[in-house]
Amino acid sequence: MRFDVVIVGAGIAGASLAWSLGRRSGGRLTVAICEMESQPGYHTTGRSAAFWVESYGGPGIVPLSRASRAFFMTPPHGFAARPLLSVRPALHLAPPDDADFGADGALAAVAAEFDIGGVEYRWLDADEVLASPAGAMMRPEWRTRGILEPDCHDIDVAALHQGYLRGVGDWKPLVMADAEVTAMARVGGEWRLETKAGPIEAGIVVNAAGAWADGVAALAGARPRGLQPLRRTMAVLRIEPEPPADLPVVMDAAGRFYFKPDGGRLWLSPHDEIPDVAHDVRPDEIDVAVVIDRFEQACVSKVVRLETSWAGLRTFARDRLPVFGWDGAVEGFFWCAGQGGFGIQTAPAAGDLCAGLLLGEEGVVAAGDYLAGRGGLG
Repeated sequence: MRFDVVIVGAGIAGASLAWSLGRRSGGRLTVAICEMESQPGYHTTGRSAAFWVESYGGPGIVPLSRASRAFFMTPPHGFAARPLLSVRPALHLAPPDDADFGADGALAAVAAEFDIGGVEYRWLDADEVLASPAGAMMRPEWRTRGILEPDCHDIDVAALHQGYLRGVGDWKPLVMADAEVTAMARVGGEWRLETKAGPIEAGIVVNAAGAWADGVAALAGARPRGLQPLRRTMAVLRIEPEPPADLPVVMDAAGRFYFKPDGGRLWLSPHDEIPDVAHDVRPDEIDVAVVIDRFEQACVSKVVRLETSWAGLRTFARDRLPVFGWDGAVEGFFWCAGQGGFGIQTAPAAGDLCAGLLLGEEGVVAAGDYLAGRGGLG
């Protein structure tokens, strides 16, 4: 089989890029996506508690998030059968030990970062925190002051991912499951890939393999970019009283936990980033126990039971920016990796940006800071 472009990885990075290539090219390109698992999005994409928060990822990521907003708010006709976003503000709370985090504290540091990125927010005093949907849950020492980000939303990850994989109009990529790439070589201006589903040829190979991206680069003879998978844990709890449906995403400004409601349950994370390796990651019991303890120290709500837990890998370059664009040293090899924990909320802009780079066109966001050839990688 021969394709114009073969994308390695069918998570949100590969799927959004494939869709954007189909849209930009008018369906003239043949595109295949090689997925090593039996279903797309099995790892990070399928384990995300994603929400669109403009400030998430820091000032360097804000342009991608901001440029993705219009797509989420008004997706193309027929892209999804239901809305991709539902409103859920974010509430950042000053912890009792706020003064330990620099002269102005952790909450002030959050505000300073928002100011750099031009993010909308407003300060809340103790009375306003208490009056918020989270007020009755929090212990008094956690209700001294806060910051509210009003323009935040839950993302329907499954609807977004499936919308991308369905393609554009009559055009769609070929998604090959159980097709782990085991070898590749550049011969006569073409890539020849060996996969567990059989051999493939392509003019261009896109590395959208997430935590496995540096390993895929090594198969192509490209220099790894020093991408580090980091484990993040999520616990799903039953609590009493049940969390209100309008509860915002509640975040410790010092970054030690966040939680939000889902169908009468509470999704709780220690906001952890534990260095790991590319594999089918599982939660550590200690990490789950630690975040439940943090929740109980911050909240008066009673934990009835732990229903389930999981972990996912968030993969970052050293500078915490994505790695997009041509390899520079290996012909026909393109990077679309390193999207960390912001890959879903930036997928529309990132897919468009990378498709533009592949086709020699401009994207909705300037690529300069994200290019795979920038210094400091590897």
